[in-house]
Amino acid sequence: MHRVVALVRPVQSTFELGCAVEVFGTERAELPQHYEFEVCTEEPGPVPTTAGYAISVAHDLSALASADTVLIPGWAPVQAPLSPPVRHALLRAHARGARLVTICSGVFALARTGLLDGRSATTHWARATQLQQEFPRIRVQPDMLYVDHGDVATSAGAGAGIDLCLHLVRKDHGAAHAALLARHMVMPLHRDGGQRQYAPPAAPTNALDGLLDWAETRLGSPLSVRDLAAHANVSPRTLARRFTDHLGTSPGAWLLSRRVAEARTLLEQTDLPVEAIAARVGLTSAVNLRRRFRAQVGTTPGAYRWAFRTS
Repeated sequence: MHRVVALVRPVQSTFELGCAVEVFGTERAELPQHYEFEVCTEEPGPVPTTAGYAISVAHDLSALASADTVLIPGWAPVQAPLSPPVRHALLRAHARGARLVTICSGVFALARTGLLDGRSATTHWARATQLQQEFPRIRVQPDMLYVDHGDVATSAGAGAGIDLCLHLVRKDHGAAHAALLARHMVMPLHRDGGQRQYAPPAAPTNALDGLLDWAETRLGSPLSVRDLAAHANVSPRTLARRFTDHLGTSPGAWLLSRRVAEARTLLEQTDLPVEAIAARVGLTSAVNLRRRFRAQVGTTPGAYRWAFRTS
């Protein structure tokens, strides 16, 4: 069982915590239970919530010592500092391999550990500028619903916490289980688009608007970084700078990640042989797909298909 521990503080948002409970802590007779869920706080006892009632939390920070995933479901007020015991507990959990996950304003707590320095992260669009100003070493992605680096993951506004949690379930236990869980929650497994559709208009235009969608529909073609630059009508050097500024990665690395992601979907949802999948996602050969797949996913296409087939 994968142990998820939510770290709460006064005054705790009930919705952000509820997102985590629905995904990781609610038993459903029709579904296998893969997670244990627990709540902890620095000083056990009644914890006030934004709903006006208190929740009783019995566990202290020692609960983080055995967590596989540590989840911070909001952090209010966002300017609240981390106490030394909380900071040390989070860093110790990360150092031993626990996954640290935040929902909405929880990113401000994680940012104060330094674990997001030099990395991309997201939060609610209304807090993105504040996050960037307070933590200039973080590459804030204001349009993303969530950003997952494997060891740390952040999500946007409260509802995006469900998006991220379902994404983590899919990573942990495959598309079929995540889709079934989403169906029970009457939620989409994946929402199209980012935060821009919810934010007020007149936000700065992303220099990559349109290009990523164009490239996504052409993964099976011999698409190169020069092709991307030509479509954007910029030089490869300028394109590389824009990718670094907006996505925190290079055009080539982004293109490869999308091809591997599409290969994962095809392995989960089709009976296509590996050679055909390699051709369809633009990796040319089964040998190349296997090499790239193992480097990015940590296993072979065959083993992945066996573990995560949706039917």
